[in-house]
Amino acid sequence: MGFRDKKIVVVMPAYNAAATLKKTYMDIPMEWVDEILLVDDFSRDGTVEVAKSLNLKVVAHSYNIGYGGNQKTCYLEALKDGADIIVMLHPDYQYDPRIIPDLVKPLLDGRTDAVFASRMLHKPLRGGMPLYKFIANKTLTFIENLAMGLKLSEYHTGYRAYGRNVLERVPFLDNSNGFVFDNEIIAQLVHFGFRIEEIPVRTHYGVDSSSVGFLSSMRYGFGVLRTIMRFIFHRLGLREYRFLEEKS
Repeated sequence: MGFRDKKIVVVMPAYNAAATLKKTYMDIPMEWVDEILLVDDFSRDGTVEVAKSLNLKVVAHSYNIGYGGNQKTCYLEALKDGADIIVMLHPDYQYDPRIIPDLVKPLLDGRTDAVFASRMLHKPLRGGMPLYKFIANKTLTFIENLAMGLKLSEYHTGYRAYGRNVLERVPFLDNSNGFVFDNEIIAQLVHFGFRIEEIPVRTHYGVDSSSVGFLSSMRYGFGVLRTIMRFIFHRLGLREYRFLEEKS
C-alpha cells in the first residue's frame, strides 16, 4: 500500500453504466486505491461485461434491488474485503473521480469520519444540474440543517467516503433500498455522533449520465422529509425507529 497503512476500496453502485464506466475508471487515481468493486443492479446493458474487461471485482444482483440496496451490497463486500476507507463513486461520470485523494485525506489524517463531495461548493448549474434540482437541493438542505444542527452545503451528493468505523456501527441494512438511503445514513451519522467534512466537486450532467426524473425526484423529496421527521421524533423520544438504534 505504499505510503499508506489503510486499505482504500472504491465501490461503484452501477445500473446501466456501460457507456460511462470505462471513462470513470480511467480517471481514478490508482495510486490512491487498493481495490475497485462494482455492484451491478441487474443492468440491461453491458455494464458487467465492461467491468470484467477492466478487471474490476464484480458482484451482480440477480434482480433489481434499488440504489439503496445496491449500496448495502457495496458496503458489506468492502467490509468483508478488509477496507479501512470506503469511497462510493457513481460509474456514470457525473462526479470527478480525480478528487479521490481529497476525499480520503481527511480520513487518513483522522480528523473526520465521513467526507462528502459537494456539488453546491462548485457551481453546479454550470455543470448542467437542472434548475429544479438545484432549487430542491438547496431547500431540502436548508431544512435538514435546521433539523440536524449542521451547516452542510448539500445532503444529496452520491460521492462520499466513509471510515470503516462508521459502517461497522450504523445499522445501514435497516435503511431504504431506494434513493433516500443517502439521507438516512446522514441521519445515522448525526445520531451516532460521527464527524462529517465536505469538499467541492465539479459535476457533469451528460447524455449518458444517470438522472432521476421529475416524478422520482418528487418522491425522493417526500422521502427526505419523512426521514427528517423520523429523526426528530426519535431524538425527542416520541417514537423509536430501528434505523436509528445501535446494532445488536
